[in-house]
Amino acid sequence: MKILIYDGLDPVMTPEDMAMIQALYSRDPRSVTIHVEKVKEEGPGQFMSQFYVGYGHKSIGDCGSTTIFVENVSMLVAKAIQDWPLYSGQEASTRYLDMSKQEVCNPLGTKEGEEIQKAWMSFYQKVLTELIEYFPSRFPKKEGEDEKNYKKAIKAKAFDVARGFLPAGVTTYISWHTNLRQAADHLKEMRHHPLEEVRNVAKDTLAGLRQKYPDSFSHKTYAEEEIYLAKAIPAVAYYDFGAESFVAVSFLNHQQIARYRNVLQSRPARPRRDENEPLQAASELPKQTRICGNIAFEFLIDFGSFRDFQRQRSVMQTMPLLTNQRGFHQWYLDQLPKNLKIEAIDFLGEQAERIAFLDARPETKQYYIAMGYLVACEVLAPLPAAVYIAELRTQQTVHPTLRLIAKALGEAIEEYVPGIALYCDYRDDEWSARRGSQDIVAKEKTA
Repeated sequence: MKILIYDGLDPVMTPEDMAMIQALYSRDPRSVTIHVEKVKEEGPGQFMSQFYVGYGHKSIGDCGSTTIFVENVSMLVAKAIQDWPLYSGQEASTRYLDMSKQEVCNPLGTKEGEEIQKAWMSFYQKVLTELIEYFPSRFPKKEGEDEKNYKKAIKAKAFDVARGFLPAGVTTYISWHTNLRQAADHLKEMRHHPLEEVRNVAKDTLAGLRQKYPDSFSHKTYAEEEIYLAKAIPAVAYYDFGAESFVAVSFLNHQQIARYRNVLQSRPARPRRDENEPLQAASELPKQTRICGNIAFEFLIDFGSFRDFQRQRSVMQTMPLLTNQRGFHQWYLDQLPKNLKIEAIDFLGEQAERIAFLDARPETKQYYIAMGYLVACEVLAPLPAAVYIAELRTQQTVHPTLRLIAKALGEAIEEYVPGIALYCDYRDDEWSARRGSQDIVAKEKTA
């Protein structure tokens, strides 16, 4: 037995090199060390064009990966990139970053649109500033708490609230780590997205990939497929229906649940650090329990927290259309001091009137609507994915508006699968300075 690990650095190999040497296993069952030498001699170009593009062996494209960085695009573009079951990557977090200096997209290019965006950003900064001053009196520092972490936690709490007043047109940064096949497939759909900004990002990204990996992105286009996608993608790009409250429907197979009953009921909990800490699962359910079926659920949530929920790649979910027709999530308003809350309610009314007069399609109006507004979501989750989400998203560090949905999901799971080992935190939201320690910081240099 021999195990070899190549990370693309030694020897230096491009994603196409990596794809090539893996593909050679299927035609030449010798050691990868021999295949690496063959790559060095022949180069990846001829092989990839002959076998991957020329003969439709798309699986070869799964074997080479690349990372794409997309900067200064709207939240709507970030969501379109992430609207892919196999998306991997990261995005700038509105829960930890001050977004007041970010540019804001005004796709209409009108003075009215610019005024709406400036008003949102000004009010966001006002809310953020006042809450950072207000929250220490509401959440006083406890004895023994680290001062630095406490201040970070106060800021994070303020970001959690202020982000509700950010327009979806505010710009962000997003990375996308993908294999070559998935990049081609996703960009093919993004080229027909109803938002021009998304189409432009897809076009420019595809052009960059073609330049860097010409043998993997020289696919032919077919008129029939392009005509179909031009109609189909806009029809499925956004969802604007659904229940007005949390509703769950079971599509579970109870024969399979009985088959795996011991697996579902015997999952252990981690040891607790103290008696006040809620139990947490020591392990996820095995992937085989997906055969037990699905739970479908619909709910309303603010667009800001939908952005967090969309990170759950193990479920099928549609992209909600952001409108102001379902109202602004009450949680954001309830966190404000009394005078600021009154001002916020008046401000939201003024902004709604301005937005109503914009001459734009609903998809374009999304740029001018704040992320605290409610959107309709629908999700289809295999049982182990539903369990994972309920347990993960009921934890205290999760945004409070998302915790409400996760709690409701946990209760539905317990109803549909009696006796299942489920470790949700159903407690009310609690303040904790530990949130300030959830950061990425440079390690201090040692002498």
